[in-house]
Amino acid sequence: MSCSAGVRSLPRLKAGVSSEVSDEREDQWFRLCWKTRTLVTWAAGRPFAWVDDEITDADRNWVSTHHSGRALLHHVESFRGLGDEDFTVLDQWLRVQ
Repeated sequence: MSCSAGVRSLPRLKAGVSSEVSDEREDQWFRLCWKTRTLVTWAAGRPFAWVDDEITDADRNWVSTHHSGRALLHHVESFRGLGDEDFTVLDQWLRVQ
């Protein structure tokens, strides 16, 4: 897996990876992506950026209600991948204190 942080002059960040699957019933009830609650738990109030093709307004609303830190949920179409404009969004978000 390659990292574009050095190429884009972005800081190297931790990646939230979990083999645990969140409670599917609650995810379905709130219409959440299966990753949402796991990422919020992993972040534990720390700022985090999530780039994914499965992010919806339901995920954004849930994160804003259940996460006390800063969070960027950035949707990218899977068929397009990350483009310059996506890296600009991430760069701007990382520079805000």
